[in-house]
Amino acid sequence: MGILSRASYVIRSKLNALLNRAEDPTETLDYSYEQMRDELQDVKQGIADLTTQKKRLEIQRRKLEENVEKHNRQAREAVQQDRDDLARKALEKKKSKMTQIEELEGQIAELENTQEQLVEKKNELQNRIEEFRTKKETMKARYEAAEASSRVSEAMTGVGDEMEDVGRSIERAEERTEEMEARAQAMDELQDSGAFEDALSDKDDLDRELESLSANSEVESELETLKGELGKSDGNAGNGSVEATDEDVDAELDDLEAELDDAEIEAELEELTDETDANGGSGGDTDVEAEVDVELEESEADADEPRN
Repeated sequence: MGILSRASYVIRSKLNALLNRAEDPTETLDYSYEQMRDELQDVKQGIADLTTQKKRLEIQRRKLEENVEKHNRQAREAVQQDRDDLARKALEKKKSKMTQIEELEGQIAELENTQEQLVEKKNELQNRIEEFRTKKETMKARYEAAEASSRVSEAMTGVGDEMEDVGRSIERAEERTEEMEARAQAMDELQDSGAFEDALSDKDDLDRELESLSANSEVESELETLKGELGKSDGNAGNGSVEATDEDVDAELDDLEAELDDAEIEAELEELTDETDANGGSGGDTDVEAEVDVELEESEADADEPRN
């Protein structure tokens, strides 16, 4: 196979593949149906032309038959007038016209046979067209149903071109979203670490660190003030091995509150005892002690609630 032959074969194969992909069976069927209808129309037009030609020959034959009758009368009249020469000419014309009539009859017979054949072909072609039309509509319905089923299956399985584009769009959106979330977290981390300065603030890292130290010193100063008011010193703060947790601090505060409540109760008890002694009566000792016991129980219950 030569180079030109191979090139021609490759080009024809490529064109055939392109045509197969571009071909729509429904459009092809409709086009074939229209072509058959055009052929039927051509056959009908041919029958009409043939019939017209036959009618012209029949009209011409009729005229020739009329001329034959005319020449026959002329020959009779010439014979009656003893004009054999005129009668002979009339008969010669009559014979010529009769010969033409015979030829026309042969042509008319051929046209009639051709017309009958064309009519039969027209009827056969028309029947075939009707059958093809039925098959065409059936095939179109089957093809459209198969195409719809294929599209639904592709949509369900996600293997179609459109669904592939949708899947890629979703993947790109997820990647973009993850990238933005990571970026937002990175910005928050950098902002918290002080790597980025606030654009609306004129403070730098040194100013922020000094403010933090100032806040811690204020807390320590307030703590020392509280210790001074309570008569505590740093020497009783323990050996300073491990910093106390929030739970331990809360527990110690609860114990302090309970001790303060007990001290207040004892002070009240002493006041009641002094009042009793001042009244000089012993009969009220039992009632006072009962009231003191009730107040002690209530204070102990109140002191236990924060611990729980």
